[in-house]
Amino acid sequence: MTNRLELLPRHRRTVKSILRLYVPGVEVWAYGSRVRGDCYDGSDLDLVLRGPGLAEISYSRLAALRRAFSASTIPIIVEVRDWAAMPSVFHREIESLHMVLVPRTEARTSDRTNCQPAAAKLEERAAGSQP
Repeated sequence: MTNRLELLPRHRRTVKSILRLYVPGVEVWAYGSRVRGDCYDGSDLDLVLRGPGLAEISYSRLAALRRAFSASTIPIIVEVRDWAAMPSVFHREIESLHMVLVPRTEARTSDRTNCQPAAAKLEERAAGSQP
């Protein structure tokens, strides 16, 4: 585990707000080039969701989260994966170098009301981009 995440503070705050709103109670790890330090400005942000008891996250929740990231003002692609749906070989690789973005304790105690105004804007944007 590391504390490094190459992401501007304002984008990190936006990412965490979206996560707390769309997947409350879920621990989230960042991994990949933005954690390793070999990213460039346009590199994506790789996130893995670890549900309570490592249970699988529903497809509808993942889809809503992906739509929220697409509609956000974050200028990079945010790739979201479910830990429970990944092969164990990826678990070992991610466990070797990751950054805990939303800790288990924070995931359990997050206050969704702080995210409501931003969420409304995101949902409006997402609805406008739907066919």
